[in-house]
Amino acid sequence: MFPRSPLEDPEKAAHAWARYRRIMAYMMIVTVGLVLASVILLYRSNGTVSVHFYIATAVGVGFSMLLASALMGLAFLSSGTGHDESIVDPFEDEPQEK
Repeated sequence: MFPRSPLEDPEKAAHAWARYRRIMAYMMIVTVGLVLASVILLYRSNGTVSVHFYIATAVGVGFSMLLASALMGLAFLSSGTGHDESIVDPFEDEPQEK
């Protein structure tokens, strides 16, 4: 029989997903600040260049930050709820090779 994941309990799952959304909200604020800082820094160092340069920089920095924070948030969610420990490891009983 497979062990049950703690995320199968609706109350624990609701708490975990609320925490994930809170982390993502904080990271969105950090990302907006970082995008603004990077565009300002680029403007101060390069002056007036094509607006497409600033748009591409803002989209690239913003997408990278949000993707990284979403993936790390999911790793924290999985580890923090005990979901990682509820898996069945088919290689658990095999001897370790040296």
